[in-house]
Amino acid sequence: MRIFRRLVCLGLLGLLAGCGGHTDTVSDTLTLGAYTVPKEVYQRELIPRFQQLWKQKTGRDLHVQQSYMASGAQSRAIVQGFEADIAALSLEADIERLRDARLITHDWQEAQHRGFITRSIVVMMARPGNPKNIQGWEDLTREDVDVIYPSPRTSGGAMWVVNAIYGSELKRTEIETGSADPLAAGNFLAAVQSRVRVMSKSGRASVTTFETGVGDVLLTYENEALLRQKQGKEFSIIVPDETILIENPIAVVDANVERHGNREVAEAFVQFLHSAEAQRAFARYGFRSVNADVAAEFATVFPRPPRLFDIRYLGGWKKATDLLYSSRGVWTRIFEQQGN
Repeated sequence: MRIFRRLVCLGLLGLLAGCGGHTDTVSDTLTLGAYTVPKEVYQRELIPRFQQLWKQKTGRDLHVQQSYMASGAQSRAIVQGFEADIAALSLEADIERLRDARLITHDWQEAQHRGFITRSIVVMMARPGNPKNIQGWEDLTREDVDVIYPSPRTSGGAMWVVNAIYGSELKRTEIETGSADPLAAGNFLAAVQSRVRVMSKSGRASVTTFETGVGDVLLTYENEALLRQKQGKEFSIIVPDETILIENPIAVVDANVERHGNREVAEAFVQFLHSAEAQRAFARYGFRSVNADVAAEFATVFPRPPRLFDIRYLGGWKKATDLLYSSRGVWTRIFEQQGN
């Protein structure tokens, strides 16, 4: 009986790709911890294609264990013991949390494309035909418009959204007066936040909420909106003149690949994701490419908003996090005062 159980366990390990770096001599295991939004492209295109390439190169099968959740929650899960070999997250601050915990020990921004694997922008999704005639940020403060976006306390996508709202008003006041006005930006953020009806835990959960009929406009990643169109769902997409460039990082988690003995395959997977082939797959699923040549191929699909800005406009992630999301941050105080 003991021998039989041993054989069964070995068989299950081979099928399910257990926790170790290698389940046997002809297979490897890789664990991906990612934010929710790119789940489809990883599962349908990128992982199957890399498994083929890895088999061709090494003769070994590759089992990829996958976890998808809100970026901040995923980052914290890895810090708390989830042994992801690769962290593919929404924002730089969530990768930096892993560096602070000494799980990532290399300089991830020295990698190709400064360590970023995809780009996007914050857009608005409205009901088919745009019945509320949403044209830009100012419309989100109207009393007849209900807004949906996720919670910045758990979702990296939500932090990008809040950055976009706050930064758009900085841009507007800078253009009108010659100087960006932080007070006006804070007041505008409060006005939009007062119209928010539901704050889900992740960007994907907010899309699901919107699809059930809640709200008039959803603030989300451009790639989420384009994916819904690809799936045949009818929504109007509004690209604001002022919006933020989203950059999504990826990194090998050094402490975990050393423990699992699978650094070679982890680094090969990240390198593959930077390739033109993988970048085209990302673009087909609505992501803006970090590869200049691929970006040029898809230029008509992804027009550049006239007043696009990036996180550096807000002083970088550390300053933006302190300014907006710390215990005394602008968004935190608004949220606590409004009680929503």
